[in-house]
Amino acid sequence: MALALPVTEEKPHFGIPSFRVKNKIFATIHEKNNRAMVKLSLVDQSVFCDIDKDAIYPVPGGWGRGGATFFELKKVKKAILKEALEKGWLLIVPKNLRTGL
Repeated sequence: MALALPVTEEKPHFGIPSFRVKNKIFATIHEKNNRAMVKLSLVDQSVFCDIDKDAIYPVPGGWGRGGATFFELKKVKKAILKEALEKGWLLIVPKNLRTGL
């Protein structure tokens, strides 16, 4: 889903896949734990976490306070994850590269 977003590329980040635009990360996937992290605005983080606090929650510590949000992949509907990825992508992509959304 992340790679379907325009100008996105996948690169390793400390041994896990990360999804980036112009080398800025907006999502990672933790295959071993079957979860994804999406960087969101604090408002979007709050909205998504309210959907299901057991399936969507801030990353513990400072990263979570900055918008990094875990999505438990077995518990989250694909449409919700897709929307979160789009929000994370929009947060970091330069305005001149915003196409297709």
